[in-house]
Amino acid sequence: MKYTTRKKALVLLADGTIFYGKSIGIEGTVTGEICFNTGMTGYQEIFTDPSYYGQLMVATNAHIGNYGVNDEEVESEGIKISGLICRNFSFEHSRVDSDGNLKDWFEKHNLVAISDVDTRALVSYIRENGAMNAIISTDTENIDKLKEQLANVPNMEGLELASKVSTKEPYYVGDENASIKIAALDIGIKKNILRNLAKRDAYIKVFPFNAKFSDLQEWNPDGYFISNGPGDPEPLVDAQNLAKEVIEKNLPLFGICLGHQVIALANGISTYKMHNGHRGINHPVKNLITSKGEITSQNHGFAINREETEAHADVEITHVHLNDNTVAGIKMKSKNVFSVQYHPEASPGPHDSEYLFDQFIENIKKVK
Repeated sequence: MKYTTRKKALVLLADGTIFYGKSIGIEGTVTGEICFNTGMTGYQEIFTDPSYYGQLMVATNAHIGNYGVNDEEVESEGIKISGLICRNFSFEHSRVDSDGNLKDWFEKHNLVAISDVDTRALVSYIRENGAMNAIISTDTENIDKLKEQLANVPNMEGLELASKVSTKEPYYVGDENASIKIAALDIGIKKNILRNLAKRDAYIKVFPFNAKFSDLQEWNPDGYFISNGPGDPEPLVDAQNLAKEVIEKNLPLFGICLGHQVIALANGISTYKMHNGHRGINHPVKNLITSKGEITSQNHGFAINREETEAHADVEITHVHLNDNTVAGIKMKSKNVFSVQYHPEASPGPHDSEYLFDQFIENIKKVK
């Protein structure tokens, strides 16, 4: 597509600020909470990550689409972001094992995307003013109408989104003859989490977001897992109650991201919405148990209260984020339970934290 034929488009923030750009050729209007990811690669995995459901993604990498798409590099069924905002959109791509270009993939999923936006200025604005709702549109002549539409978009705080991305029916992953059985609660699970468990000789049964503990227990698993996912953890009462029952029975439990927050809430530790969250593949974390540093992949807009965690008699902080000292990992002192506020499966990102899956398997084997 020639640059001169592309239609004008805009980003309208909830506070009335407007950034202009160009449509990539898919017309429409979409809303969501605006956020940014600082990763330099892995855009396809980011777009299909269920944790991004309901969000408009600003890509800080200057080039998006340059290596096309690959059918194997997805973290869920379909695109989960609401829309994309980028600087330079590559209509042509160059990659040996590509299955197509990003524009065609977006058209298949009817995803509105705009480019030629000053993303450095936009990200700086979000950093300064915090994450907020926004709208992107190719209808640039009706600003007042767009403002009315944006005013009706619900805030992310208090918003339950796990039900939008969770499986409707239980399903299985891995070898049914594996030595370990794990029951996983899907509140927005990524495929690479399941792959990491399966390659460690685990057979996984994945349950819907509102499954009861009795549903999982009936399968007689050796360990329990609570996944990542989108939205505010506080409305996930069923997941919190399930975590409480697993904890009460002292069964092996591991949580990632939203699952980490659910485990904290099950222990009476509150969560809060962050100013603009952590989203990228180069976030520094310190393991307080080993004193080693880890470069991690992160994607969350909520965090658990550090003061309440430190004051909790039975919870220990195991990892901290070195940029802002937020809690990045916890474990229970008297129970077989731990969780982290980042993605040890990465995809995209570094593999520094894959040992956490080994730790979970060892925790299961100790009591099996």
